[in-house]
Amino acid sequence: MSVESKKPREACCSKLKLFLASMAFVYFSKAFCGAYMKSSITQIERRFDIPSSLIGVIDGSFEMGNLLVVAFVSYFGAKLHRPRLIGIGCLIMTVGSYLIALPHFFQGHYKYETSMSHSTAVNSSESILPCLSNNTMIDADETPDLDAQTACEKAAGSSMWIYVFLGNMLRGIGETPIMPLGVSYLDDFSREENTPFYLACIHTVGILGPMFGFMLGSYLAKIYVDVGSVDLDTITITYKDSRWVGAWWLGFIVTGTVILLSSIPFWFLPKSLAKQGQEQSQSKSTEIATVPEQENFLPEENPDHEEKEKPVSFQELAKDFIPSLRRLFKNSIFTMMILTYLVAVNGFIGMITFKPKFLEQIYGQSASKAIFLIGILNLPAVALGIITGGFILKRFKLGVIGAARVSIAASLGSFCLLAVQVFIHCDNTEVGGLTVTYEGATHVSYDQQTLLSQCNMGCSCSMKHWDPVCAYNGITYASPCLAGCQTSSGIGKEMVFHNCTCVGEMMTPGMNMSTVLGQCPRKSNCESIFKIYMLLSVVGSFISACGGTPGYIVLLRSIQKDLKSLALGMQTLIVRTLGGIPPPIYFGALIDRTCLKWGTKQCGGRGACRLYDANAFRITFLGLVTGLYFLSNALWGFLYVKLVKRHKKLALRNQAKENGHEGNNTGNGHASINISITKEELDKESTI
Repeated sequence: MSVESKKPREACCSKLKLFLASMAFVYFSKAFCGAYMKSSITQIERRFDIPSSLIGVIDGSFEMGNLLVVAFVSYFGAKLHRPRLIGIGCLIMTVGSYLIALPHFFQGHYKYETSMSHSTAVNSSESILPCLSNNTMIDADETPDLDAQTACEKAAGSSMWIYVFLGNMLRGIGETPIMPLGVSYLDDFSREENTPFYLACIHTVGILGPMFGFMLGSYLAKIYVDVGSVDLDTITITYKDSRWVGAWWLGFIVTGTVILLSSIPFWFLPKSLAKQGQEQSQSKSTEIATVPEQENFLPEENPDHEEKEKPVSFQELAKDFIPSLRRLFKNSIFTMMILTYLVAVNGFIGMITFKPKFLEQIYGQSASKAIFLIGILNLPAVALGIITGGFILKRFKLGVIGAARVSIAASLGSFCLLAVQVFIHCDNTEVGGLTVTYEGATHVSYDQQTLLSQCNMGCSCSMKHWDPVCAYNGITYASPCLAGCQTSSGIGKEMVFHNCTCVGEMMTPGMNMSTVLGQCPRKSNCESIFKIYMLLSVVGSFISACGGTPGYIVLLRSIQKDLKSLALGMQTLIVRTLGGIPPPIYFGALIDRTCLKWGTKQCGGRGACRLYDANAFRITFLGLVTGLYFLSNALWGFLYVKLVKRHKKLALRNQAKENGHEGNNTGNGHASINISITKEELDKESTI
C-alpha cells in the first residue's frame, strides 16, 4: 500500500523537477541571447553607421514585441497549456535571432572610414601620402549627386538595420510567455516554502546566460566582421579602434540555436500537475498547518472568484478580462510596486545598454575588454546576489515584511556605491584640436574648425573623417593629414607616418616627429582608477541583486491566486513598455549630445560617433542613472510604510474575526456585528 502511494508522488516530483530544469535552461537561453544583443550594440551601431539614439530604438524593439502580446498571453495563456505556449515562444525567438543575423549576408564587405588610401604595396619605400600640398583632397561628403547617393546607399545596405529591428521585436514576442506562465505554473504546483528557493535557482542558472552572452560578445568583437571573405592583412585597424566591427552576426546564429534546443522539453510536459507534497498532507490538521502565508496576508474575497475551476469558453474569459484588471489595480501595493520597479528598470536598462561604451570612453578600454569584464565580474556577482537573497528568505523564513526589508536595504546599499562611482574617472583622451589645442592647452570643442591649425593649413585635409594616429608626445590626431605628416612607410597596421609638423610644434627640436596608426593609450594612473571603479561596480551589483528575489516574493504574495498570471503579465507589460523602450532612446539621445567627433558614412553624411567628451559623458550617464535609483529608493520607502500599515490592519482584522468566532460559540451578540463590519470593509479591498 505504501509503495503504491509512493509512486505517484515520485512521478509528480520528477515532472516538477523536469519543469524546473526546463525553466532554468530557457531562462539561460533567453538571457544568453539578450545579453549578447546588449554586448553587440556597439558593433551594430558601427556596422550600420547609426547614432546612439537610433540604436536605442533598435534595442527597445524587444520590449515593443512584448507590448504587442503580453497582456493576452499572460491572461488567456493561464487557462491554456502553459508549457506548450512557452515552447512556441522559444521557436519565435529562434526565428527572430536568425533574422537579426540576416543583413550580414545581404550587405557587401564593411568599408571602414578612412581619410586616405593606405599603402599596402610590398615595397615599404617612403612615399608622399598624407599632407597634399597641391590641394587636391576634398571632403568626400560635400554635395553628392542624388542618383549616386541613392545607388551608394543601396550598395552599402544602409537601411538593413530594419532587419535587426524586426528580428529583435520577434525575440520580444517569443519571450513573452516564459516569465508569467512559467513562474505561475511553478508557484501553483510547488510547496509555498519552496517557491522562493526554486525562483532563486532559476534566476541563478539564468544569470549564467548573460555571462556566456557577454563572453561570446567579447570573443566575437575581436574577430573582424568579414572574416573568411577578406584578406585580413589589408585591414589597417585593430579591435581597439573605434571604427572596428566584430563578427556580430555570428553570435545570433549561435544564440538562436541554443534557444531552439531549450524549447524541446516543454512539448512533453502536462498542462497541470498535482500540488507538490499534496499526497502527504491529507489530514485536517496538516491542512490547517500549511495555510499559505499569502492567504493569511490577503483578505478574503468573494467566493465567486474561486468556484470556477471548470472549463469556460473563450467568450467568458474575454468578458471577465476587464473586471479582472479592475480588481488587480485596486491593489494599492501592486500599483506601488509596479511604479517602483518602473523607475529602477529605467535606470538599469539605460546603464546596461551603454555601460560597454562608458568603459570605452571614460577608461580607454577596448569594446572587447569592456564586454568581457562585465561578463566575468559583474554578472557572477549578480548571480551570487540572487541566490543569496533566496537563501536569506528560506533560512530565516521571512514573511512579506521581512522580504521588503531585505529588498529596501539592498536597494539603499547599491545606491550609495553608485553615487560614489560618479566621482571616480580618468581624464579626457588628448586629441589635437578636440580635447587639447595644437599648442597643448586643455580644450573641448564641438566645432570641427578647431582641427585646423597653422601646422596643417597647407595640407587641404578633410575634417570629416576619423583616421586617428598617435604621436610620441602622447597626443592623438584625427588623421595623419591633420597631424601634418609628410611621408609614410610600412604597410597595413605597421604603417608609420613621418615629418609631422603639428607634432613638432609641441616637442623640443630633435625629438621624434613620427606617428603610428591608432589612438594613444590613456595615462598610466587610469588603469588603477579603473580597478577601483570595477571593484565598486561589482560589490554594488552583488548588493543590488540580493534584493531581487525578496522583492519578487513581495509582489507574488500581494496578489490573489486567480490573478497571479495576469498580474505578472501586466507587470511585464508596464515595466517592459515604459521601463524597457524609452531608456535606451533617451539615454542614447543625451549621450549623442556629448559627441566631439562624428564619423562619416560611406556615402557621406553623419555616421556613428568616434569620440565623446569623457567628462560630459560621465556626468550625463551616471547622473541620470543615480537620479533614477534615488527616486526608486524613495518609492521603496513609501511602499514599505504602506506594507507595514496594511499588515497591522489585517492582523487586527484577523484577531477580530477569531474573537468573533469565539463570541459566536459563547453566544456573544456583539461579535456578529464586528464580523459583518469586517466583511464589509474587506469587500471594498480585493488586495492587501
